[in-house]
Amino acid sequence: MGDNDQSTTGRIPRGPGRRRKPRRKAVWITAWTLAGAVALSGVGFGYAYFRLNGNITGVDINAQLGKDRPKNIDNGSMDLLVLGSDSRAGKNGEYGRDEGGARSDTAMIVHLYKGHRKATVVSIPRDTLVNRPACTKPDGTTVPASRGMFNDAYSVGGPACAVKTVESMTGIRMDHYVEVDFTGFKNLINAMGGVPVTTTKPINDNDSHLDLPAGTHTLGGEQALALVRTRHGVGDGSDLGRIQLQQAFVKALLGQAHSVGLLTNPAKLYDVADTATKALTTDSELASVNALVGFASGLKDIRSGDLDMVTMPVQYDQADPNRVVPMDAKAQQVWAALRADRPVPASAVRGSAGDEALARGWVR
Repeated sequence: MGDNDQSTTGRIPRGPGRRRKPRRKAVWITAWTLAGAVALSGVGFGYAYFRLNGNITGVDINAQLGKDRPKNIDNGSMDLLVLGSDSRAGKNGEYGRDEGGARSDTAMIVHLYKGHRKATVVSIPRDTLVNRPACTKPDGTTVPASRGMFNDAYSVGGPACAVKTVESMTGIRMDHYVEVDFTGFKNLINAMGGVPVTTTKPINDNDSHLDLPAGTHTLGGEQALALVRTRHGVGDGSDLGRIQLQQAFVKALLGQAHSVGLLTNPAKLYDVADTATKALTTDSELASVNALVGFASGLKDIRSGDLDMVTMPVQYDQADPNRVVPMDAKAQQVWAALRADRPVPASAVRGSAGDEALARGWVR
């Protein structure tokens, strides 16, 4: 199972409220979902249509989860679970050894408000200790409910178990599911010609091979992947610092999608669309060009300034400083706001460990 994240062998706590140097890990960031979908909105029919349609991998989440799910509230809003898989299989092997399993290295709940002109993105730290519900594995066997790290839900039961865990935590039904892996993310950034970011402080991480001085940089796929995987180079080495980098990169990526002129450059449009659809695993309802085009049509007006980025309110676990636990009262404020299609109140995240990491800011 990846990097033995739950093993305590060799851990050296870094003191109260501090976290150990991270494992060599993990993945991605994604509002590129929005970027890829926007690209698809310009694609026509014929050969291109059938090629792109054949690129997409679909998972029937609804069939696997059945009816035991939160109520589907029809208020014009939409909720997506966006995951980054840390699989090291195939071309992803250059980022570490494949040990027979994959986890959700990055997880974001994207809430699109009624009218789909604004969105809130809530990052869930992968090291959060949660109560995972019973899940059915892809081979049909059932794994009983257990308490453990959030990202283990994916390794136990794949996308359906990850969705079930999020719905159990939040009481919010996920309308859609989107996943991308290392290689797909890297290729998409390259197809877009890179993404400009500004680092406010130098970032150096030997594990992710990232060395960026303070200043403005246009990151190609390999550097972008290193940025969103970086943990050593920022803050106390926890996942919370990396989330701050990921959230900043999401906004930069969305801004780039609107600035590269995809709809006026058919060749670039097709290249990005081809790359994006190869990178995607979605729920079965989104797993077609027609579905993605329809989805994209409701997102084309969203700009980076229309995204509110927050981290699920957590605090360091007193029993294990290498883990975080939800701040239940504050987390429930976040989920209640999204269920009611309202903005997340600032008081819900103020004082949480993620809020403190965000305040330090390494990228803008």
